[in-house]
Amino acid sequence: MDVIRIRGGRPLEGSIEIGGAKNAALPLMTAGMLTDERLVLSNVPKLADIRTMSSLISQHGVAVEPQEPEGRRLSIGGAITNDEAPYDIVSKMRASILVLGPLLARVRTARVSLPGGCAIGARPVDLHLKGLEQMGATIKLEGGYVDASAPQGLKGATILMPFVSVGATENLLMAATLADGRTTIANAAREPEIIDLAHCLIAMGARIEGVGTDKLVIEGVKRLHGADHRIIPDRIEAGSYACAAAISGGSLLLRGARLDQMEALARTLAECGVEISEQSDGLLVTRARTLSGTDVSTEPYPGFPTDMQAQYMALMCVAEGAAMLSETIFENRFMHVPELNRMGARINVHGASAIVRGVPSLSGAPVMATDLRASLSLVLAALAAKGQTTISRVYHLDRGYEAVERKLAACGADIERLSA
Repeated sequence: MDVIRIRGGRPLEGSIEIGGAKNAALPLMTAGMLTDERLVLSNVPKLADIRTMSSLISQHGVAVEPQEPEGRRLSIGGAITNDEAPYDIVSKMRASILVLGPLLARVRTARVSLPGGCAIGARPVDLHLKGLEQMGATIKLEGGYVDASAPQGLKGATILMPFVSVGATENLLMAATLADGRTTIANAAREPEIIDLAHCLIAMGARIEGVGTDKLVIEGVKRLHGADHRIIPDRIEAGSYACAAAISGGSLLLRGARLDQMEALARTLAECGVEISEQSDGLLVTRARTLSGTDVSTEPYPGFPTDMQAQYMALMCVAEGAAMLSETIFENRFMHVPELNRMGARINVHGASAIVRGVPSLSGAPVMATDLRASLSLVLAALAAKGQTTISRVYHLDRGYEAVERKLAACGADIERLSA
């Protein structure tokens, strides 16, 4: 099992290419199951989760074929020959549940294992299932599997989400494209990744109104066709490297990053002393002054993203003063706190909030990644720490960040991956 070794204290300088968004790519890949024609996706990130989703879709009988040696383009499509999503694949990744809507819409039956992924909270699939039931599906939970069927096909329905859910919005949106009649999804999530999914579905022939708002209206069609679609840049990867520039006291050009997708994060970083300016080819991020503690609360988009909470916490560990970070999306997303405290951070958790009191410097230590975003927070802390940090269980990191050590080393970091 690999580990990452970092010797901190080097300001980062240079440029980093921001890849395609993992959280957009995964639902877009499952959208390819909605047609027997070819959906060709470009700007595909090279990540463990992409490989897992490719394996899952392929075992349903749908072809997933790289279109170039680098695998940045994927062609997806074909007949569905198997409606079961097995535990051994689904347990690796939460987003596997996104095959449920396309399977029901396309072949009217589905048997999908309850999903796994990062252990950051319960994240029940109730909203997915209740929405599909409103669309006429019969659903049973047996032996750890969701058994669903809609022998007469899915029907349009008015679905009011009791709270915002990105995954449920994506699943129901895809299912509705082939349903009979009109479906309205109220209190829908508005993340850029959902907008990207909607634009792709429209290119495939779907009829969707309200894209970018909290009310999506979908008129079902008989069939969808193939399309070419470029995946948006990853705003979480961009935000993570923005924090890397800030915590190291350096300056990074994030090529391909878009400010319009990360405005809440940019406002918060500006408040705590980080300058972000738009360039012709991306965003330039520089620490403009001494970092100052700044409170933040995670919220559904367009608020501060929960997927940036751990990285921002690492930044606050070396800021002057104190900051309170409140987590409103997931109930178990402070597992990185003990590891950061091992490096000399001063963080106290009180229920759904963490109080971070900045320290003059962190110290290198052996630490262990607990989930995807927590793993990057440890990388950030190590970049600023005195001495050597060794991070284990970095397979979490590989699920959502491509070539972290190569990208950071090219900008001056003393970082390498080792076989433990």
